[in-house]
Amino acid sequence: MTNSKFFAHLQLTRPANVVTAVADILAGFAIAGTGYVLISFDTSSDFFLDLAWLVLSTIGLYGGGVAFNDVFDADLDAIERPERPIPSGRASKKSAAIMAFLLLAIGVFAAAQVSLLSGGLALSVAICAVVYDYWGKHQSFFGPINMGLCRAGNLLLGVSVMPNLVEKYAFLGLIPLIFVAAITMISRGEVHGKNRSALFAGLCMYVLIIGVIGYLAFSIGDKPLEVLPFIALFSYMIFPPLLKAIQQQEPKLIGKAVKAAVISLIILNASLSAAFAGWIYALIVLILLPISLWLAKKFAVT
Repeated sequence: MTNSKFFAHLQLTRPANVVTAVADILAGFAIAGTGYVLISFDTSSDFFLDLAWLVLSTIGLYGGGVAFNDVFDADLDAIERPERPIPSGRASKKSAAIMAFLLLAIGVFAAAQVSLLSGGLALSVAICAVVYDYWGKHQSFFGPINMGLCRAGNLLLGVSVMPNLVEKYAFLGLIPLIFVAAITMISRGEVHGKNRSALFAGLCMYVLIIGVIGYLAFSIGDKPLEVLPFIALFSYMIFPPLLKAIQQQEPKLIGKAVKAAVISLIILNASLSAAFAGWIYALIVLILLPISLWLAKKFAVT
């Protein structure tokens, strides 16, 4: 594969977004109470190896999921986004599909090295991703929920390092589910604009997420005040571009609001991490933000 074809296939995986998926796993580790292995960099711990397997898993799951999205959208992209790898001819639909399948398989295999439950969760995420790519994104109601389930499963995949805690903290999956569902709703105006009702609905869901994280910080986590700076940063990232998009409803501004929200998934995960593992661990998660922002300048996010 030539360098240009390799780059085209790499584009299909949305590298900046993949980094946000890694943040899901790190937040899950914090919720599971195993974040100390990352703070101490205890490479001798079995949990550290589990973390490596789960990070590899989420890279495969996310990369494969978004690549399949472009495979299924190839005909539409040829009209609306001809610059993308497949319609531009820089990557074939067949090679993209093979890569996407292999990435999903790697994701499930890697998770299964941690536990049977982890493998099952990874398989569920893979199935949800393909269902969304092929069918869910065309459904006005189920589509956003379908996409949110992928992120919820990814967070719980991180928690599955302690299998007995997955059921206890399964409700936390509602946080990324609602947030990603909101992003998905907002993104539907990215091409044509004029989706004021979806933008307002997304705004309300953002406010709900802020409230839920604040509630969790004071009711479940043992470090509530350490969460506040991360919530403030999260709000700063997501609200200004969305409010601007609501005012003008232009596709370009909606695209910027979506991009900001996707990248802000890292800050959302840092906020959850702060509640369960403290500000030092949350800062480690936040280190992923500049990496994702840098990648977002090189590769498409949406």
